[in-house]
Amino acid sequence: MDENLKLRRWDSAEHLDNEEAIRLYVEACFEEAGDDAAFIAKALGNVARARGMTVLAKETGMGRESLYKALSGEGNPSFGTVLKVARALGFKLAPLPI
Repeated sequence: MDENLKLRRWDSAEHLDNEEAIRLYVEACFEEAGDDAAFIAKALGNVARARGMTVLAKETGMGRESLYKALSGEGNPSFGTVLKVARALGFKLAPLPI
C-alpha cells in the first residue's frame, strides 16, 4: 500500500456542475429517499453548496449558517424551509401518483 496515498471524503456538490447533473441527482435522491426527509434535506444542501450557499441565503431570506444546519442531513428543517429552498433552487414540489 502506498503510504503517500491521500484520500478525501466524497462530496456530491463537487460533481453537480451543470443543470442536467443537478436535475438527475435530485430525481435520484427523491427515488432513493423513500420516507427519509433528512436524505432529501441533505440532497438539497448538496445542490445549494454546488450553486453557492450565499446566493441561496439571499434568495430565501435565511441566514447561511441556518441553511447549512437545516440542509446538513443532521438538522430537522420545517416543511416551509424545504419548500422555500426547493423553489429558490428552481424546483417545484408537486404530487405525482406512485
